[in-house]
Amino acid sequence: MTTAAEALSEGELLDQVDVLHQTQLETGAALLGLVADFARQHRAGTVDPVQAQLPGRERAVRLGGEGTPLVAEFAPAMLAARMGLSAYAGGRVVADVLDLQYRLPLMWARVQALEVAEDHARHVARKTRNLTLEEAAQVDARISPSADGRVSWTRFETLVEAAIVAADPEAAAAREHAAARETFAKATRSTEHGMRGFYIRADFATITRIDATVAYLAQVLLTLGDTTSLDQRRAKAVLIMANPTQAVKILHAHHTWQHQPDTSTAPTSSENSAFADDAAPTPQRFDPTQAADLLDDTKLMPTVWLFAHLAADTTEAMGPVARVEGAGPVTTDWVRRHLGRRCRFKITPVLDPLDQTPVDGYEIPERHRQAVHLLTPADTFPYGANTTRAMQIDHTIAWTRHRSAAGIRQSRIGNYGPMIGLHHRIKTHGRWQVQQPFPGVYLWRDPHGATYLVDHSGTRRLPTPTQPGQRSPSEGSLLEARLHDLVLAS
Repeated sequence: MTTAAEALSEGELLDQVDVLHQTQLETGAALLGLVADFARQHRAGTVDPVQAQLPGRERAVRLGGEGTPLVAEFAPAMLAARMGLSAYAGGRVVADVLDLQYRLPLMWARVQALEVAEDHARHVARKTRNLTLEEAAQVDARISPSADGRVSWTRFETLVEAAIVAADPEAAAAREHAAARETFAKATRSTEHGMRGFYIRADFATITRIDATVAYLAQVLLTLGDTTSLDQRRAKAVLIMANPTQAVKILHAHHTWQHQPDTSTAPTSSENSAFADDAAPTPQRFDPTQAADLLDDTKLMPTVWLFAHLAADTTEAMGPVARVEGAGPVTTDWVRRHLGRRCRFKITPVLDPLDQTPVDGYEIPERHRQAVHLLTPADTFPYGANTTRAMQIDHTIAWTRHRSAAGIRQSRIGNYGPMIGLHHRIKTHGRWQVQQPFPGVYLWRDPHGATYLVDHSGTRRLPTPTQPGQRSPSEGSLLEARLHDLVLAS
């Protein structure tokens, strides 16, 4: 079967690429223009200054750099959901547009003229956000002529960095000095295939010292009988450095091996052997095979808690997949190889998240928190990204001091939803509505009627019928129709 694209000649196909590329420029410019209009409609004047003084209420905030207007704090969440973004990412879009309008007017004009792509303009906005208004204007004048794609992306990034330095060399030097003080050592976010990195940022001399120490310990491990590759021994060396007590033992064993005298040339004449019974025992060379206990990885490990979720029978439920919190999905084989011989496992009873006795108190029992985390591990706000245990647990139907007439207890599975603080405040004070028709299934409606279905699989936008009870042709399931009825009835 021949598709329409396959029927095009090479020249015609490239012409279509031109058309779509131009459409991308037009769409990007139009989208940023709408974001600008949206921000204008939600200026600081739309926030009640008296209400803003109350705990948790919406405030007027500055999302962009110096010189940009204040906007209503909760407004970007509505915009973000329509764009399929988190509330935080939506705030960054608004900040970029405000910076372009009020701090980078030349760049903004070229975007509106379809001469500069959205991604190039937003990159400049992000990089210049901490500059003063005057410094941003200098960068705008230097960069806007070259932002139309005439140079590669890498060269463009370099031009932007150079323009920022040129705008205020003294401030750039100050930023360099500040960066030199911003040393850190932290784990990376990537957890691909059960692996993770650890990144150290420090001055050149410190890193050189660390590198030399790692190299030395890797050689010590080889001397003591570790036959793994150099890279593997270097990784072990870092682990040794993290356990000073074990490091001292290993270094002492290596020192003993190096400095004990060699007895291979000891005198054997009968004259000397006559005193053999009275002589002190001759020290022996260190046997590398005796280092196995010192090189035991389990003795290098600090005590930490890891939560690994596995099915009791890996042929059912999750199958061969395990979930280690903080590391993402891995195979059960990975758990056996990397944790099986190093960890002590505490097997907890199977917890049925739905079989939890409700209570009436506002304080959420720990067993309920555990059940909520298992049932709903991610932030329940549309397109929420947080998956940690540190989120706040919100009552979907607000808790009150009075029990319902039907005697339904308020703190129960099916009336909880984990959220970060900002989303919790938006839900409470931001004119959004949410229902939880089934435990772990959330229906959100923004202040203008857009509806979102959030469950364990993520967020989906539900098409909105033109009239109550009437389905649009694009809606594809009876479930969605029922969910619409639930939302419209709220």
